[in-house]
Amino acid sequence: MTYPTTESAAADSARASLEALRTEIGKAVVGQDSAVTGLVVALLCRGHVLLEGVPGVAKTLLVRALAAALELDTKRVQFTPDLMPSDVTGSLVYDARTAEFSFQNGPVFTNLLLADEINRTPPKTQSSLLEAMEERQVTVDGTPRPLPEPFLVAATMNPLEYEGTYPLPEAQLDRFLLKLTVPLPSRADEIGVLTRHAAGFNPRDLHAAGIRPVAGPAQLDAAREAVAKVSVSPEIAGYVVDICRATRESPSLTLGVSPRGATALLATARAWAWLTGRDYVTPDDVKALALPTLRHRVQLRPEAEMEGVTADAVITAILSHVPVPR
Repeated sequence: MTYPTTESAAADSARASLEALRTEIGKAVVGQDSAVTGLVVALLCRGHVLLEGVPGVAKTLLVRALAAALELDTKRVQFTPDLMPSDVTGSLVYDARTAEFSFQNGPVFTNLLLADEINRTPPKTQSSLLEAMEERQVTVDGTPRPLPEPFLVAATMNPLEYEGTYPLPEAQLDRFLLKLTVPLPSRADEIGVLTRHAAGFNPRDLHAAGIRPVAGPAQLDAAREAVAKVSVSPEIAGYVVDICRATRESPSLTLGVSPRGATALLATARAWAWLTGRDYVTPDDVKALALPTLRHRVQLRPEAEMEGVTADAVITAILSHVPVPR
């Protein structure tokens, strides 16, 4: 008879905590299971998430519920056209008592930053997050200042056709691990939302909704260590590369997936494999995470857009044509 090691027991406990995390978020958000799963995958991969959807589909509530179910520090920034970079990163403040400048931390110095409606602010302010997202530090007046660990940016975004929005630069889009679409709920889910509100649910008081912290830094560290040990066969690595190379050759795209996108797809597939209880990656894991990991890393040709082609449709077609390893 074999007994589980302390290491495997910690990993199993961490997986159970993350499953409970999804349940806790479900107490506040109805019918967005794929978005909840995407946020959990991002936490495991130390990645950032972009949530896109029309106003009123609970994008902000989803992130707030995630923060409430985690024992992590969180801050929220409402991105507006007049927001300045220093409003996000912090700035040097003159202290008249000491006659010296001291650095005052901005809201980016937190574990979970909710960047609400990130595409409502001009590119200059959007770019203030680039160093924070990639290097996990902020440099002000030549001095780098490290951010807390873990650090995750969860940004909400309205579709670009809505008035008063600015497109995110490609360099910033590429720094988001996942782009999750938050669709309108089904009729049954919408009835569930109304039923909850009729019963007294207040989206501004998540504590009253019964959401409690079920995971924290210790569980995240154990889960990340376990994900790092998920094995990847040469055939699976080749499959990921073939998918990404096919986007670069697609006649519908002017920009395909970069090698950074390929490493992102491999990372998210490993996290998904571990969440489903396996220590190895299958082609189905890659397919399951291909759309949210790659859709924001490609750029459609204008003529393809005019014909109604979408990035999701191009990636789905590529997945159906690239040979699957056996």
